[in-house]
Amino acid sequence: MDPLAELGQHLTRRHFFARTATGVGAAALESLIGPAGLAGENASPIATGILPPFLPKAKRVIYLFQSGGPSQLELFDNKPLVKEKHGSELPDSVRMGQRVTGMTSGQKSFPLIGSKFKFFQHGQCGMELSELLPHTAKVVDDICLIRSMHTEAINHDPAITFMQTGAQQPGRPSLGAWLSYGLGSGNRDLPAFVVMISHGSGKKTSQGLLERLWGSGFLPTDHQGVKLRSEGDAVLYLSNPSGIDRDLRRKMLDRVAQLNQSHFEKSGDPEINTRIAQFELAYRMQMSVPEITDFSQETEETVDLYGPDARKPGTFAANCLLARRLVERGVRFIQLYHRGWDSHGAIPTAIPLQCRDVDQPQAALITDLKRRGLLDDTLIVWGGEFGRTVYGQGGVKDNYGRDHHGRCFSMWLAGGGIQPGVVHGSTDEFSYNIVEQPVHVHDLNATILDRLGIDHTRLTFPYQGRDFRLTDVHGKVIKEILV
Repeated sequence: MDPLAELGQHLTRRHFFARTATGVGAAALESLIGPAGLAGENASPIATGILPPFLPKAKRVIYLFQSGGPSQLELFDNKPLVKEKHGSELPDSVRMGQRVTGMTSGQKSFPLIGSKFKFFQHGQCGMELSELLPHTAKVVDDICLIRSMHTEAINHDPAITFMQTGAQQPGRPSLGAWLSYGLGSGNRDLPAFVVMISHGSGKKTSQGLLERLWGSGFLPTDHQGVKLRSEGDAVLYLSNPSGIDRDLRRKMLDRVAQLNQSHFEKSGDPEINTRIAQFELAYRMQMSVPEITDFSQETEETVDLYGPDARKPGTFAANCLLARRLVERGVRFIQLYHRGWDSHGAIPTAIPLQCRDVDQPQAALITDLKRRGLLDDTLIVWGGEFGRTVYGQGGVKDNYGRDHHGRCFSMWLAGGGIQPGVVHGSTDEFSYNIVEQPVHVHDLNATILDRLGIDHTRLTFPYQGRDFRLTDVHGKVIKEILV
């Protein structure tokens, strides 16, 4: 056979199967979930068989990620014995030769450092919190504090990547992307997954946050997070260029869509349809995003609830208020990153500033959602990539620091079918090892998915010859903290 004719047959055959697979798949999916689901509105996971046999407790997630590793010893895990033994050596029987980072591995001594801050019991539950969190202390009866988180990661980038994607190596989809893929969006005029970043007051030079942390990995790219900015256009390139009005923009998009559709019919590449959908979403967002970022309709009492920084775009307070507004409009997953918790030194002076940034806004978010009837079906998650060591970095000094510590750290959850006013897990007298009810990163992610009505073992995506999932081949739901 003529080689060129054979090549033409092969290409035709490939194109036929690509178009057929896509067309039949789309038709089958539409028959299961309906046109609204395909359009991203109220997309049902029933079609993919990932729902467990119960109704979801949460419809959406607000993840308050504290980048840098907040110290559990200063905030959530009071250790009186450490204060008594301040300056003495960490017992070998506690450390047991466990690895430390390169920043403290050369230390000849590992002196215990007792926190300078006091702890008090609060609420009907009697939860013990640091004096640095007076506003959060008022809502402890609404939160579940996990003191027994642990991770294998020991440095920032792999640890944050692990928390956000379920793997220490880059390339996997983020939690928000998985939820967008599994559940779709609740508002066709806004993304399913929104990201906001604030810069803490405690540390001016913070660990970097790469966009892959809210990326879609190997999932279709329309599931990646959309970053809202605090300056200029809230979303890059959303505004029309000079000389282009909305009617002309509509005509341009229609023509581009026709060209893309023609190319899709030839190639069958699903990313072409993703691009068409993203162009259309951006067009609708030209109207929806300015409205949602406009706080003028909020009452003075509500803005004051979040604190004085709520009137400063880009602050953690303003982002918390914006998160509540996004929740009201059906956004599925809202990720707030607050930087500045990397505490290798100057904890006594830096961490109060960090806490001032977050304490009132995060308590206000719980209060605001609760009084609007939204807390019960909104899951709030608070925490960082790891905790901090009980020994001092650089020895004993008044303005002490602590190194990375992944063997135990604290996080808290609220709303969304999580038991309120409880403490789960405990650590030893030095906050060095877990002694009761350990919770791994995969367990946390499995529980988040569970509250949204998703079986974490069945939310999968085929890639490079095997089915991948957020929790890899691990993870169990923390049933003890569920309602």
